[in-house]
Amino acid sequence: MTSARSNQGQGPLYRLYIGRLRRRIAPEQVPRHVAMMIDGNRRWARQLGYATAADGHRAGAAKMREFLEWCDSVGVQVVSLYLLSLDNLRKRAPQELSDLIEIIAELAESLSHVRDWRVQHVGRLDGLPPELSRVLADAQERTAHNRGLHVNLAVGYGGRGEIVDAVRSIIQQHDERGGTLEELAASLTPEQIGEHLYTGGQPDPDLVIRTSGEQRLSDFLLWQSAHSEFYFVEALGPDLREVDFLRAIRDYAERDRRFGG
Repeated sequence: MTSARSNQGQGPLYRLYIGRLRRRIAPEQVPRHVAMMIDGNRRWARQLGYATAADGHRAGAAKMREFLEWCDSVGVQVVSLYLLSLDNLRKRAPQELSDLIEIIAELAESLSHVRDWRVQHVGRLDGLPPELSRVLADAQERTAHNRGLHVNLAVGYGGRGEIVDAVRSIIQQHDERGGTLEELAASLTPEQIGEHLYTGGQPDPDLVIRTSGEQRLSDFLLWQSAHSEFYFVEALGPDLREVDFLRAIRDYAERDRRFGG
């Protein structure tokens, strides 16, 4: 489903402006890793008079497919999509959660057949319905050897939980090698923790985008986004336009990244 509002301004002048924005973005200015927090799907559905939040979530999922196409077209290498948090699993109403799970499964399956994209699940499998876990595992296995756009699907994800899981993994490996706690405490580094995150081996997100005007992290990529640039879009998720995305990339390219300095 596509928002009627998102189709406004799609005429020749709009396409001309899109082309001009694209030409002004040099390849070396494109972020390697973009993280997307699509927000406002439920508000979008309410504003347009839809009966359930599922209509908004389906429109949001369709927009995510578009968003990935935009990222691929400008040379982004990795995209992380925040689809279902650990908090969502605990707090969403049963019917809405059931609809969300179905929509996410359909999205994961669809993305695993696009070009040479590589799909990876990031998050915990425990707590997810077996069918969704199977679809995510199949999509990841099917695309494991692809070398195109790397798509992280954050499902059953929480940033704090990810850090806990990383530390647990480090402790377990250290114990298996027969090391002591004192040795572990002396040798533990931020780089070591980074290697054991769900996104281990990937570049940290250069740019984090969130829709609907909300300006918070919501437990998404807490460790990885320590030095990320943030860009907030007023549009609700399904209303996001390519021009909004290109403006975010242009804004990123114009920033002087200080990496905590």
